[in-house]
Amino acid sequence: MNTNRLGKSDLYVSELTLGCMSLGTDSAKAKEIIDAALDAGVNHLDTADLYDFGKNEEIVGEAIKNRRKDIVLTSKVGNHFDRAKKDWYWDPSKSHIKNGLKDSLRRLQTDYLDFYMLHGGTIDDPIDETISAFDELKQEGVIRAYGISSIRPNVIREYVKRSSIDGVMMQYNLLDRRPEEEVLDLLERHQISVLARGPLAKGMLTENGNQQIEKKAQNGFLDYSHQELVTIYQELSATVNDSLISNAAFQYILHHPAVKSAVFGASSVEQVKHNAASNNAKTMPDELYPALQAITKPIKYDKHR
Repeated sequence: MNTNRLGKSDLYVSELTLGCMSLGTDSAKAKEIIDAALDAGVNHLDTADLYDFGKNEEIVGEAIKNRRKDIVLTSKVGNHFDRAKKDWYWDPSKSHIKNGLKDSLRRLQTDYLDFYMLHGGTIDDPIDETISAFDELKQEGVIRAYGISSIRPNVIREYVKRSSIDGVMMQYNLLDRRPEEEVLDLLERHQISVLARGPLAKGMLTENGNQQIEKKAQNGFLDYSHQELVTIYQELSATVNDSLISNAAFQYILHHPAVKSAVFGASSVEQVKHNAASNNAKTMPDELYPALQAITKPIKYDKHR
């Protein structure tokens, strides 16, 4: 699997990233999924301290403890949670970020993180304090690079101006083309990499997409009505071979030079193998890119400001 440089850092991440949120709480099954991803050429794992209130990090840490050197490991911070009460509140303070990292390292059974992200953020945050925390952790050598997980253009622009982030994680897929309007070109100009989550749009951009649309989008998805989604899927099936819909979905978002990895979730080994095979199936012909754009629409960010 191809790898791409993450921002200006010395990290190189595979074109596909395993998002670990969907692993579940069965440690043995989770290890099988992670091992399948690594064996397929995925070298980047993404978790967060909030996932299952720390349990996800514990499961990931146990699964990779003998393969740590082969992995680019990412986690996220910013949600101050109480595991016993199962609640949390937003806390982008320096003290929480630094303490959060200590807790994550313990759960992940490692002494450093390759990439550390702020798990959200608003324009009202103490952004300079947050940036200072990440910069200090990088100087201390306990993280190699940092970034933010955000779909807020105004927040992203502040971090571009005021920090040395190497990456931004955001939702981006054929049905959610909002990043194209404001942020992809901006990040590319500043050599900041995009990690695109949700590349298959909850399974609606797969070979079984028609079933997923009926199951998950009866009330629509973003600016699309249910009927629009049905029509789009029909047009997508007519444009690409039915067996290559997942491939087209991955290749579409990876076509933009800012996007360095597509972050997919998996709850089974079969899903991992299918996604890895889809990504490697074939390179997208140049003429297919505008054809896919013509099927969907370039919706814009509205509330996320």
